[in-house]
Amino acid sequence: MSGPHHKPKVSEREARQVAEAAREQDWRKPSFAKELFLGRFRLDLIHPHPMPATEHVQRGEEFLAKLRDFCETKIDGALIEREARIPDAVIDGLKEIGALGMKIDTKYGGLGLTQVYYNKALALAGSVSPAVGALLSAHQSIGLPQPLKLFGTPEQKETYLPRLARTDISAFLLTEPDVGSDPARLATTAVPDGDDYVIDGVKLWTTNGVVADLMVVMARVPKSEGHKGGITAFIVEAGSEGVTVENRNAFMGLRGLENGVTRFHRVRVPAANRIGPEGAGLKIALTTLNTGRLSLPAMCAGAGKWCLKIAREWSAVREQWGKPVARHEAVGAKISFIAATTFALEAVLDLSSQMADEDRNDIRIEAALAKLYGSEMAWLMADELVQIRGGRGYETADSLAARGERAVPAEQLLRDLRINRIFEGSTEIMHLLIAREAVDAHLAVAGDIIDPDKSLGDKARAGAQAGVFYARWLPRLVAGPGQLPRAYADFHPAGHADLSTHLRYVERTSRKLARSTFYAMSRWQGRMETKQGFLGRIVDIGAELFAMSAACVRAELLRTTEPHGREAYQLADAFCRQSRIRVEELFGRLWNNTDDLDRKVVKGVLAGTYTWLEDGILDPSGDGPWIADATPGPATRENVHRPIR
Repeated sequence: MSGPHHKPKVSEREARQVAEAAREQDWRKPSFAKELFLGRFRLDLIHPHPMPATEHVQRGEEFLAKLRDFCETKIDGALIEREARIPDAVIDGLKEIGALGMKIDTKYGGLGLTQVYYNKALALAGSVSPAVGALLSAHQSIGLPQPLKLFGTPEQKETYLPRLARTDISAFLLTEPDVGSDPARLATTAVPDGDDYVIDGVKLWTTNGVVADLMVVMARVPKSEGHKGGITAFIVEAGSEGVTVENRNAFMGLRGLENGVTRFHRVRVPAANRIGPEGAGLKIALTTLNTGRLSLPAMCAGAGKWCLKIAREWSAVREQWGKPVARHEAVGAKISFIAATTFALEAVLDLSSQMADEDRNDIRIEAALAKLYGSEMAWLMADELVQIRGGRGYETADSLAARGERAVPAEQLLRDLRINRIFEGSTEIMHLLIAREAVDAHLAVAGDIIDPDKSLGDKARAGAQAGVFYARWLPRLVAGPGQLPRAYADFHPAGHADLSTHLRYVERTSRKLARSTFYAMSRWQGRMETKQGFLGRIVDIGAELFAMSAACVRAELLRTTEPHGREAYQLADAFCRQSRIRVEELFGRLWNNTDDLDRKVVKGVLAGTYTWLEDGILDPSGDGPWIADATPGPATRENVHRPIR
């Protein structure tokens, strides 16, 4: 394997088959979000709101207090931003308080926190420094602890989890210079050699890779006698001979992120370090992400809380035309959006996390929706905060301090949050991933009808099967509790805002969403998967309905357990009213859009039809290829690997 021409050549169909094989096929547990997309509003799956056990709360609160003290006294977010590096002393301190082992079982030296408290810890640490939040998240959410917990052997757990809980930082290596969301073209190889595998290849954007001690590496095992082959997960010691960190990458935000390019040249890895069987690597990666994706919305919810605090404090003292800017409707609407959306994001996060802890429901769609919705809404909230702050929002914290004003890093937050719409599945990929799960029931009964490889006989049998399914399913989408004026009356207690009307809306709208999906499948059949604009809007509607449901359920929980229940109801009411406007706009754009025209314009752009529109500018980009050469071979650059000991 000596050059780019050796990279796997795969067709679109082959790429889809690889992704489909890695997808978890079965639904052994109920899923609120899946039912929502099918037009069934299963409020009983999320209400009453699930609650953590007392011992979990006690353990979690004890650590949060310790972490809060550490963040307040030991972490200087401004210093990390200026120097683009987390000081070693900070990382050593995080190790000492057990932050590396938040999600690792106590029997391996970890803290054994629940998903709920792990997320609270990430939100807290990320509010001081998003780079610190990213370091902890990459280590535990997608790094080695989670796949070991789910798929590791007892021996692997005994060997590595104690290290990961206290001393060793981990990284997850999947992406390559020429491979992003299409893993079928993965070029890194792991060739069997006796009791070892020999790994060759280059990995890009290895978060924590620059300082990692242990790595999860995805590599392709060639099929051979005695070897099934396929994309496989390996535990690799970062200090192994032949491992070189060739570059520490720099980004528009998260300046303290230890993210690099890692080269593997004839790296020998014992077969005992393989996680799971050969060919199971992608399934392991996707299963790890099912709950791992909840770490990003945790930090997004934390960002919303900070945006609200700054908007409140600033808007109360900044006056324009004789009154505080918050009293002007144009600014007030932004503040209301930030407050209501922060409430909803925390509701989605806590509900999804508690369901993950209880393990009664399948939350793969809920976690994906939380990541998608959280990353998009947090970005909007930060953008609105910058607007509320005006010129001061665009000015750096250091510059504000130099002028003698409060050092508010609003522009930094905007830069730091931007990556969340790309990290761990871009918004566009999340739309497709969630859409695939949302239409799973349809494909299960009608998939053979639209499969070009199936015979006419297979299609006929599938047609008959689909006819029976839809004859039972479609009539249920006509009427439901959402049309009964007293339905969900528990959510309209005396003296509180009326949330029952929003739950009735969710129930009606979930049926409308399912009908729209069915109409689209009937109209486009096999071309449905190419209608990415339509599918994205379907998913966005589902995300709003999930967020509305979570907000209402959280408000009711707070009404019965906290002194600010009336205020929670008010925030939930505001969020639902804002969300309903977005939902109606999305429904309108399902059928009234520019998707077809957009495709024609794109075809013209790629053909060079509009190059005249580019006249009159100079391109400041430097020279070089669009994608760096990732030909396997020995390293030619200095190793910038920097383990922290």
